[in-house]
Amino acid sequence: MIGAVLDTGRRALPRASARGAAPADRLIWRMAAEIADGAVVATGVASPLAVLAIALARATHAPRLSYLACVGSLNPTVAQLFGSSEDLEYLAGRTAEVSIPELFDHARRGRIDTIFFGAVEVDGDGGTNLTAIGPLARPTVKFPGVAGACTLRRWSRHPVLVVPRQTRRALVARVAVRSTDDPGRRTLLLTDIATFSVGRPGAALEAIAPGIALDAVRDHAGFGFAVGYALPALPDPPPAVIDILEALDPAGYRGELVG
Repeated sequence: MIGAVLDTGRRALPRASARGAAPADRLIWRMAAEIADGAVVATGVASPLAVLAIALARATHAPRLSYLACVGSLNPTVAQLFGSSEDLEYLAGRTAEVSIPELFDHARRGRIDTIFFGAVEVDGDGGTNLTAIGPLARPTVKFPGVAGACTLRRWSRHPVLVVPRQTRRALVARVAVRSTDDPGRRTLLLTDIATFSVGRPGAALEAIAPGIALDAVRDHAGFGFAVGYALPALPDPPPAVIDILEALDPAGYRGELVG
């Protein structure tokens, strides 16, 4: 998962709900909910939020998940989030070593259930941009790159897109470069203020964060989206979940990445 997004100098949105949950804690809790007990999950480069979500799921509702970390380990003991997803500390407690080719082979054979994918841009049809702004021969801005996301997104059983800071630059009418897509199915898109379903024929809003008005979600989305009659509020994590996240991330990296 590539977590980079472009910012806008925006926005008067609350940092926490009236009950005190931070947007980062709510987003990670929402990500963890997409991991079923017994699922096989994997992380790529620059995936700190995904690492936290997997560790949280394992500590709560999914103790039997299997985790393939791109650093080269199967089921490492993730006791703390480090500054890099490739930190060699993520080799600790591993039950086996897994190479990058082996990770791709498992995905191609349909053996990986969930992977979280970041994007600099996402459009309502589900296209993501991890490549550049402007012509590829002479781009005005270069992004981190696809790093295998193009195939892994289509091969994984349950890909989830994550944009931790929703802005009009991140949620766009049409991506400048289509780095990944998945035209055969719809994909869940999680942001700090909302949950969408994206894919042809366009986006749909599925839930909204507490304290966030529908107009604010529209103001921070560059694509249009359908809205159902009943729009649920995203739940705040229980206090025990926040305690787990505090223990996993004592440095507070998650708060710097979300919202």
